[in-house]
Amino acid sequence: MPVQGTTRLYAVLGDPVAQVQAPALMNPILAELHRDAVVVPVHARPQHLETVVRGLQRVENLDGMFVTVPHKVAVRRLADRCGTTVDIVGSANVLRREADGGWLAENFDGSGFVTGLAGAGLDPKGTRAALVGAGGAGSAIAAALLTAGVGRLQVYDTDTAKLTALAARLEGHWPGRVHALTGPHLRDVDIVVNATPLGLRADDPLPFPLEPLTQGCVVADIIMKPRETRLLREAAARGHRIHHGIHMLEGQLNSYRAFFDLR
Repeated sequence: MPVQGTTRLYAVLGDPVAQVQAPALMNPILAELHRDAVVVPVHARPQHLETVVRGLQRVENLDGMFVTVPHKVAVRRLADRCGTTVDIVGSANVLRREADGGWLAENFDGSGFVTGLAGAGLDPKGTRAALVGAGGAGSAIAAALLTAGVGRLQVYDTDTAKLTALAARLEGHWPGRVHALTGPHLRDVDIVVNATPLGLRADDPLPFPLEPLTQGCVVADIIMKPRETRLLREAAARGHRIHHGIHMLEGQLNSYRAFFDLR
């Protein structure tokens, strides 16, 4: 459907935005539903985020925003209301214009990640999991893994304050199952997830060493582009089962459709 004067808009906010996959996945869905709408990337630097979001909130034909790295925590305070998941994890990855003109924030990263695991035949219930990266997406994934029944969750982030705050929030809901680590040395885990931006660039270092992982450990990355990050390539070379980042976004599509009432 051609973009025209009646077209409704959805923005994807990030820095960078070259890697975002939401337009490629959502625009075909909008076309299939015969919706006069389009999803477009918007490159917003962190120092300009509030200015960009406040401006978009005043664009009358803009109905929602998708939010990616590094804005998921900061964008939360720019919403008028937050869903329960946002209150728990402290970050948001979607905002929706409400009938009264206010903006509602929600986060589907975690549920999308777990849905993606299930679609790949990986049930996290009862497993020992590790998560590296306590930012917006990592926080949501941590909560979703615990909700899905992970027996023990190890969490690490180079930002000690961020790590401590996340561990405290999670402990309040899932006491005794969360362990904050002092370094990225992961042992005795069944699933390990990279929720850091390391891997977006070809020369990025690995987010954690692979040597301590047992042979049966699943290595997951939430980075979507490149599809084969250095972490996943090296993990596969060592014989680990790998799980690609695109599964997390694909796992969120039905949630997006319901949230934005796309029928």
